[in-house]
Amino acid sequence: MAPPRSRDDAPMTPALSLLHQDDHLVAVHKPAGLLVHRSALARGEREFLVQQLRDQLGQRVYPVHRLDRPTSGVIVFALDPETAAGLQKAFTARQVEKRYLAVVRGIGPQQERLDYPLREEDGRRPKAEMPAMEAVTEVRRLDSVELPVRVDRYPQSRYSLIEARPQTGRRHQIRRHLSRRGYPIIGDAKHGKGNHNRFFAERLECPRLLLAAVGLALDHPVSGQRLDLCCPLDACMTRLFERFGWTGHLPAPTRHSTARA
Repeated sequence: MAPPRSRDDAPMTPALSLLHQDDHLVAVHKPAGLLVHRSALARGEREFLVQQLRDQLGQRVYPVHRLDRPTSGVIVFALDPETAAGLQKAFTARQVEKRYLAVVRGIGPQQERLDYPLREEDGRRPKAEMPAMEAVTEVRRLDSVELPVRVDRYPQSRYSLIEARPQTGRRHQIRRHLSRRGYPIIGDAKHGKGNHNRFFAERLECPRLLLAAVGLALDHPVSGQRLDLCCPLDACMTRLFERFGWTGHLPAPTRHSTARA
């Protein structure tokens, strides 16, 4: 069946999946590959999460944090300037708990605190000229798999499912930390390994960065109530988890709630 079309005969954009909505904020599942908002790096792009969500809700939304373009998962927007200021304050004060799932090359660490300062990557100045800033990520191996396939120099290939909880918010922090530790995330074109990325794209039908923001917990800036949001994986990562026998680690999605706060 052909996709529905708008009045100008162009395919309509699928509706975004909402995880929570009240009078002051909304939480949404960001698809992989979608930019959050316009930037200097977005030349030629026409689709942005901010505009899609604004059109879907019929009101202005205010971004308060970010997810990298290739990363999927939960992201929160304020619906008014006062709530935006409160949320930004919580993120700056590190009062927001974040949980990610990543598929990496190799048998990752059982549990480890990655404490490697990182230089910003803003694209405006050489990275060597940027100051090194504190960056901390707590990681834990949830599961692993060994495939009887030669992708690198060994006859078998090993991969792990890693839970990552960043304690700071540097750009590409989880990707850079895991790569530096020796466990690059599959699908990471900049910090990963091309042969493993191609194997997952061509043989396992996963052509994306295998990093998803699955959990976000924070105190509501207006009501003070605790919001504990959980985001499902997309179809690509869900199929991979089923193939690897990792279904026990699939995040249970938060049922979309609409409330007054």
